[in-house]
Amino acid sequence: MRRGDLADPLLRQVLPIDDERRATAGYSADPLQEANASRAPGLIQKYHGRALLIVTGACAVHCRYCFRRNFPNDAHRQDISFPALDAVANDPSLNEVILSGGDPLMLKDTPLRTLVGRLERIPHVRRLRIHTRLPVVIPHRVTADLLAMLAERTKPMTVVVHVNHANEIDGDLGRAIERIASTGVTLLNQSVLLAGVNDDADELTSLSERLHTFGALPYYLHLLDRVTGTAHFDVPEARARALVGEVTRRLPGYLVPRLAREVPGHEAKEVLPSI
Repeated sequence: MRRGDLADPLLRQVLPIDDERRATAGYSADPLQEANASRAPGLIQKYHGRALLIVTGACAVHCRYCFRRNFPNDAHRQDISFPALDAVANDPSLNEVILSGGDPLMLKDTPLRTLVGRLERIPHVRRLRIHTRLPVVIPHRVTADLLAMLAERTKPMTVVVHVNHANEIDGDLGRAIERIASTGVTLLNQSVLLAGVNDDADELTSLSERLHTFGALPYYLHLLDRVTGTAHFDVPEARARALVGEVTRRLPGYLVPRLAREVPGHEAKEVLPSI
C-alpha cells in the first residue's frame, strides 16, 4: 500500500469508509441466498455435482466487498470431525468439494491434511478445490508442509487464489504462487471487479500478465455480489463488458478472465460476453 494515499487500490479493499453505511436499493445481507442453499451445517450446494465446505469462518483480512460479510458462521461452525463430511459421503452425486470459508488456509497444516485425506477417501469425490486469499495477505502461510500435502494428493486438485490488483503480487507472493504451482496442482486466480481498485483495462491487463509470470492463470472476473454496504464498489455491467473487451484485444485468450455474475437459483454462473 502507498503510505498516506486513501485511494490506494490495496488499501481501498480493506479500509472501512462511511459509504458502507449508505442504504442502497437492490443490496441485501445475503445477495446469493446461501441460506437457502445450506445442505447441512458447514455445507452449501448451489450447483449440481459440487458443494462448498465451510472450513472456517476466519480470514486473515476482512475485504470490504465480501459477499459473506454477514454469513452466520456460528450456525456453520465445524469441529475437528467435520460433520458436514457425512452429508458429502452420503450423496454420490457430489463429485467435487470446494474448501471455502472464511479461508481454508486459516487451518493449520495438520488438520488441513486430515480433512483433505478424509475427502480423498470418499470414492465419488473425484476433484478437490481450495479457494484462498491467505497467500496474498500472508505469503509465508505457503509452508513446506502445505506444499507437501498439495504434492502428495491422490486426486486432482485446483487451488484458486484471489488477487484483484497487480500491486498485490510482490516478490513474496510471486514466490508463494510459484511454489504452489510447482506441486502440480491447477493454479487459477479469481478477481472481483471493483470501482476504484481495478476497473481499468491497463490494470486488468497488468494483473493477468503478472499472474502468468508466476504460474497462475486468470479464471473469473466477478461482477460485484450486491451485499449491503458495498454499492460504492459497483461497476456497471456495460462498462465491465467493455473493459473485458479491451483486455481481450490486448491479450491471448488464455490470459483473459471470464466476466461472470452469480445469480441465485441458476444452474451455473452467468458468463457475460465482452463488447
